[in-house]
Amino acid sequence: MGKESNRLVLGASSVVLLFVLFFLYAAIFTSDVNPFDSWKNSLPDWDRSLRSRKVEKGKEVAKPLEFLLRRLVRGEDRTQLETTGFSCHSDLHSEVCITNKPAIVDNSALTTYLQSSGVQVKHMVRPYARKEDETAMKQVTPVQILAGNVSSPACHFKHDVPAVVFSSGGFTGNLFHEFNEVIIPLFITCRQFQSHLQFVISDFKPLWVRKYNRILTHLSRFEVINPATDGSVRCFPAAVIGLMYHENLAVNSTEIPGGYSMFDFKKFLRESYNLKTQTVSDIEKPVLVLISRRKTRTFLNEDEMVGIMEELGFQVVVVKRNSMSNLDKFASFINSCSVIIGAHGAGLANAVFLPAGAVMVQVVPLGLDWASKAYYGDPAGEMGVHYMEYKIEPEESSLFKEYGPQHPVIADPMSIFLQGYYAARAVYVDGQNLTINLFRFRETLNKAMKFLVH
Repeated sequence: MGKESNRLVLGASSVVLLFVLFFLYAAIFTSDVNPFDSWKNSLPDWDRSLRSRKVEKGKEVAKPLEFLLRRLVRGEDRTQLETTGFSCHSDLHSEVCITNKPAIVDNSALTTYLQSSGVQVKHMVRPYARKEDETAMKQVTPVQILAGNVSSPACHFKHDVPAVVFSSGGFTGNLFHEFNEVIIPLFITCRQFQSHLQFVISDFKPLWVRKYNRILTHLSRFEVINPATDGSVRCFPAAVIGLMYHENLAVNSTEIPGGYSMFDFKKFLRESYNLKTQTVSDIEKPVLVLISRRKTRTFLNEDEMVGIMEELGFQVVVVKRNSMSNLDKFASFINSCSVIIGAHGAGLANAVFLPAGAVMVQVVPLGLDWASKAYYGDPAGEMGVHYMEYKIEPEESSLFKEYGPQHPVIADPMSIFLQGYYAARAVYVDGQNLTINLFRFRETLNKAMKFLVH
């Protein structure tokens, strides 16, 4: 009897529950009122908070470009940019002019017109990061910047990303200078824009553009503009004319625009060239690449040097200049190497592609101590590369036989440099070859091998 009454109670309860669910369903899903409206109406700021989010989101779309441009200047330069819409940062090596206002670029005249806030501007910039070198800057065409009481031409094309104007003139054609004065400054200046920019390249060199196509396309999603053949008038929401520069082969996180390091640049290179080897420990047998020069600073006993390298267990690859012409392929090859060895010269700039923990051995010719240290010795550590020098003795230079031990060329190189750069270059850069002391050289190779073992 008790069990039956329990069943009746449960059955009645189930019926009641079904009726309740039915009426709830009817109230919610057949009504014109959304059930969440009651929640919304209980929150007085519901609608207003949504509108404010949309406004702030709109600001987030418009604000980043202005924020990124501000990062390229500091102090009074930033204040001027915020006040007038135009500012230039200038230091020993480079000058970079920025506008956060609409800019009109007349490619036929290589002139940029600014819509700044009531300021008069007539300025010339040579957009190449070697301002202190007159020889380099002679190869760089100036870009004129105008604002104020000037009439600007009508636009043929309108862009929704900023223009970055720079030159591929100067010392391009030399790998060190290409990385030092263009490629690394491009990364420093442009990486933060996340490819939302348009390159306008003055002194346009088709071979250079093809050589660095992977880098250019990873920094900008748009095809580069050659003013010499384009000839059109293009309008941009903002513009950067010139490139930021830190130091030789350097990316300093504390410098303008701040935050980037050589580690970031090498990561960018791995992405651009699809490089597989991150650390030297990924390489099973140590591969040593010897840069072979043919015109000057040549290793006169190169075959004997290679023999010692192989005796010590290195897999040796001798590369000549024509082997380095295809940078896409050569970057991948260098990335698979443990050691790079060469006399002071542009070929050592390929060290930027080495994996972390690799070794660079720079053979320092007579008279080139300062250049060797400044161009490669100082930057190597920031690249994550072990740096070693093999500094030749006077007897290892062909200059020793040519001039004799007492001549100022041998005994007092500084006196030759005091005669001027070109006098010193003719002797020490263009005028000497090297016969390496194989006993001393073996010691250097042994130390290099120890770096790899550790």
